[in-house]
Amino acid sequence: MHWSQYPHKRHNPLTGEWIKVSPHRTKRPWQGQVEKPAQDSLPAYDPDCYLCPGNTRSGGAVNPSYEKTFAFDNDFSALLMDIPGGIAVSEGPGGMIQAQSERGVCRVLCFSPRHDLTLARMDHDQIIRVVELWRDEYAHLISRDHIAHVQIFENKGAVMGCSNPHPHGQVWADEHIPVIPAEELKRQQSYVTAHRFPLLMDYLSWERDRQERLVYANESFTVLVPFWAVWPFETMILPNRQVSSLPELTSHESYALADALRALCIRYDNLFSASFPYSMGIHQAPADSIPHQGCTLHLHYYPPLLRSAAVKKFMVGYEMLAMPQRDITPEQSARRLRECSGVHYSREQS
Repeated sequence: MHWSQYPHKRHNPLTGEWIKVSPHRTKRPWQGQVEKPAQDSLPAYDPDCYLCPGNTRSGGAVNPSYEKTFAFDNDFSALLMDIPGGIAVSEGPGGMIQAQSERGVCRVLCFSPRHDLTLARMDHDQIIRVVELWRDEYAHLISRDHIAHVQIFENKGAVMGCSNPHPHGQVWADEHIPVIPAEELKRQQSYVTAHRFPLLMDYLSWERDRQERLVYANESFTVLVPFWAVWPFETMILPNRQVSSLPELTSHESYALADALRALCIRYDNLFSASFPYSMGIHQAPADSIPHQGCTLHLHYYPPLLRSAAVKKFMVGYEMLAMPQRDITPEQSARRLRECSGVHYSREQS
């Protein structure tokens, strides 16, 4: 069957979900919503930004005059530690009405003192410091009492709900493992039990043999568009050897991860010559005192753009009520990203 021509379904082995692919629909005329792309011009320092060095945040705390990275407890945290723990209720017919207390910590991670930078516009040494910040935050939070899972993520761009353009990410550390990481862990455990090799390592080997969905690779990491990708230009970053968390990386591998991050983010920006929005998240080993064999560190990138910097992919109708669907195939997306320059478009223009 010609996957690039006819509608079909693809299975996601990490979650068990299916995605519908309709490549023939790329030929239809487009009359959807078009928005003006956000302007890229920002000052290096914004006196009104609550993340810039030396500024006062909305909660009243004053940022230090940091010169590299900076992390602090979120002033409007979605999770709190100082609440009663171990509370659960089960009511209603068959006990269907359930609730459970959830303790945790939320942190904000400033990637740079510069207000006008993004990862795509940082140099390699600056991104290394971001990787080190992620590693240190994970190691610190995963060792705390009542923390079972640490979710590191970044929302980039106003279209992804980011209220401040200053380069930053977040960490939410939960008392229990959230739904999506828990499902991924369960499926990775089942696979390694059945096949005696980690799911994502087997998958990476299969992809490297075929090459068609690879975007970028170095000695230690590979960037690819997953076979089961939902978003038009969704990608994953995978380690070339089995590691379950950031602290397991060698210094050389941390260096390589920074290189892969930079290479991907530059290609994202170059795709439509604009600062490319996305939500990124790192999935790695939890700390719930249960062995998670086969658990492999990996990064998910979920960008919303479809045809240009001004056209978004919306999850509506069929996607909300039935199953995810995409038109551009993962192979087409990978090829377009792979062919993008490794030099940021703003430097090429200058």
